[in-house]
Amino acid sequence: MTAPLYAIPLKTLAGQATDLGAYRGQVLLIVNVASQCGLTPQYEGLEKLFKAHRERGLQVLGFPCNDFAGQEPGSANDIAAFCSANYGVTFPMFEKIAINSAPRHPLYEHLIAARPEISFPADSDFVEKLGQYKMLPEQPDDVLWNFEKFLVGRDGTVLQRFSPDTAPDDAALLAAIETALAQAR
Repeated sequence: MTAPLYAIPLKTLAGQATDLGAYRGQVLLIVNVASQCGLTPQYEGLEKLFKAHRERGLQVLGFPCNDFAGQEPGSANDIAAFCSANYGVTFPMFEKIAINSAPRHPLYEHLIAARPEISFPADSDFVEKLGQYKMLPEQPDDVLWNFEKFLVGRDGTVLQRFSPDTAPDDAALLAAIETALAQAR
């Protein structure tokens, strides 16, 4: 599974062709993001996390997606301007992709296949809230909502998947990141 993850074609938010090969040997926190979501303030915590740990090899990678109640309708320029002006985002951002809608981006096909189960904070009622609003995903392993997080180890192994309501400063998330960072390059 390692090689395909790093070889999946991507585009930066600026439209440049790339892949995750440049991040080989680093710990990745891959997050689907949106500008008009109740969880959008997580950008601030994600940026703090990135700045605190990037020297040790953590990369936070943002993937805008409009699949969840149309909460990322803007263009790439709109998204870049919003993230910069409102949250000072400096971590890498990529083009808007399909995550639960067809065709699902190959990156998320890979991530979901590798880690179909989601970790939730102990006091989470997120699934119940989505159910109340009839917003549950169609498939049991689909991404639940904006700001779901996949933690990828230095060797490209998808280590863990965290629910959207897992804050960037959540103790379980931070412990998993610390464990991943402690692994040899």
